[in-house]
Amino acid sequence: MFTDETLETVGAGSLWRKSRQLEQESKSCQTAPLQTAEVEVQSLQTSDSGTQTDADELWAQRSRLAPPSEQEAPGLGEFLLRVEGTVVKELAKNAKSHAFSGFEVNWEDRTQTVTRLHCLQYTEAQDRRLHVTSVSWSSTGSVIACAYGRVDDGDWSTEQSFVCTWNLDRRGLNPKRPDLVIDVPAPVMCLAFHPSQPSLIAGGLYSGQVVVWDTSRTQDPVFAQTGMSADAHREPVYQVCWVPGPRRGEQAVLSAGSGGRALRWRVDGEGRLALSAGYALAAQQIPRSGALSKARGSGAVGVTSLALSPWDSDVFLLGSEGGLVLKCSFSAQAAAAGPPGSESQSVTLRAPAQFSFAPRCGPVHALHCSPFHRNLFVSAGTDGLAHIHSLLQASPVLSVRVCDAYVFGVRWSPTRPLLLAAATGQGSVLLFDLGRGSLRPTATIEHSAEGMAVSCLEYNPRQTDLRRRGGDGGSVDEERASELHEVEGRGELTALAVHVGLHVRD
Repeated sequence: MFTDETLETVGAGSLWRKSRQLEQESKSCQTAPLQTAEVEVQSLQTSDSGTQTDADELWAQRSRLAPPSEQEAPGLGEFLLRVEGTVVKELAKNAKSHAFSGFEVNWEDRTQTVTRLHCLQYTEAQDRRLHVTSVSWSSTGSVIACAYGRVDDGDWSTEQSFVCTWNLDRRGLNPKRPDLVIDVPAPVMCLAFHPSQPSLIAGGLYSGQVVVWDTSRTQDPVFAQTGMSADAHREPVYQVCWVPGPRRGEQAVLSAGSGGRALRWRVDGEGRLALSAGYALAAQQIPRSGALSKARGSGAVGVTSLALSPWDSDVFLLGSEGGLVLKCSFSAQAAAAGPPGSESQSVTLRAPAQFSFAPRCGPVHALHCSPFHRNLFVSAGTDGLAHIHSLLQASPVLSVRVCDAYVFGVRWSPTRPLLLAAATGQGSVLLFDLGRGSLRPTATIEHSAEGMAVSCLEYNPRQTDLRRRGGDGGSVDEERASELHEVEGRGELTALAVHVGLHVRD
């Protein structure tokens, strides 16, 4: 049998640990005490001394040493005392005078010259003798677009044309080679860059079609276009521009042509421009004014020019083939008296004309609203005159004789309220400063192609000292204006209002 049994515990001590404890030693050391000392010093005595010469002796000494030319002339002191009262009286009178109010001293010489920077050309368009019909700057001010067509052919044309663009900030710019060439199946009459998207360009064709191109799509740049429907223009489109759409931030295309209609288009997202609103000008619905009392017919009024008001988004101006200038409203509700067949359109056309200005003697080629005064705009046409109008009266407030030929373009300066630029059929651009006593041009810029008319003119929206003009020779000139023509002087806004007999409104 097995039984439990407890035995005594047996242990063995560690010899290794005991040997390590015997070998350990403890040592220490200490540096000698550091000695420090502090010493101060201070001066207890101060001294101050000075010297001064006698004023009379110093003056006499300087007078003896001065050369004869610097010594006081005899009787000078008596003369100064005698005239002191008169001089002080005149100075006090000048301090209250406004004879030199607004005068600014300029110690730098200002040049009056205009420098040509580039002459842009497309060889194929020149070989075919196409004309530059329109130019437009991108919203960045870097890219210029040029439309080619014809302005001397009154017959219906199906000739192919081009839209060319140049990026002026691009390194290695070749003026004779565009960065982009878009082939168009019909002559292009007008162009307009999108106000915020620099790749979109709207254009109107001689065939009545409205097209939007996207320059970022090199293979197929057509972004949207109108189709063959009852809504589209049936006559050449002479003006296009971008206008605010119904939604916030949306932009629509407004086109106007010789058919007497102004149509607003929106991009439907499927590559088509859909009609969203339409306006028609019928002769019997044009308001009569004191300057327009002749009887008129009942036909459509062909539109040749268009301008938007930068002060009132509801106001736009239309110029016609017969010389009429009309103030129109986007919010007009009256139905237009259209020709037979106009009922088939998808929208009801409205009569936008609200006011009629004094008619001109021929087609109105250009309209432009002043960026400095809400009631001023300028018009130009075939009579060689530039009329400055007020929206508040029918007759022009000022007329400027530009030339003895057609005036194809006129623009207010974006920086100077009193400066106008006009493009003429004699091949020159004339600058007029309304602040001067004479209404003669202050500068004349001849076109690079001698004898060719200047058909269009545009200022750069970003670099306001740059302007672009196109001519019948198929070339586009970029020019830089001098500081004298671009820097606003003090009081120019008031001078503009006084010059045209108006009051500046806040």
